[in-house]
Amino acid sequence: MKDCLIRRDQTLGAGIDEVFRFFSDPRNLGEITPPWLHFHIDACSTASIGEGTVIDYSLRVRGFPFRWRSVIRAWDPPFRFVDEQVTGPYRRWIHEHSFVDLGGRTRVGDCVRYAVFGGALVDRFLVRPDVERIFDYRAKRLMTLLRA
Repeated sequence: MKDCLIRRDQTLGAGIDEVFRFFSDPRNLGEITPPWLHFHIDACSTASIGEGTVIDYSLRVRGFPFRWRSVIRAWDPPFRFVDEQVTGPYRRWIHEHSFVDLGGRTRVGDCVRYAVFGGALVDRFLVRPDVERIFDYRAKRLMTLLRA
């Protein structure tokens, strides 16, 4: 199956160091994940995220329980990092987070390349709407948490 792509950009009213520090703390993942996913971090190999960090989560997608393991593949503070699902509900999930200093504000970018089991129809009618809804929730929470 061909990869799907989601891009999001958002400007937050906090400086790049504060924003990157927020994203570097794995405990904050739960703060920006919608409650309907019943998200829980089961284990994290390091106290703060860095290259090589392994994070294990449990969550529910449309009521079905999943285990998800991500590895941080790239780490370039405070400008970007990349996490990749190594086990989980997707055939592939690679999420690049980018941060641009806007002089006291920060532009946060997300670029997710993913592939799903079941192909284009499953993505169009089930997966993509869910992923878009998750990123909408995340954007609202980030605005609340990182206004500065």
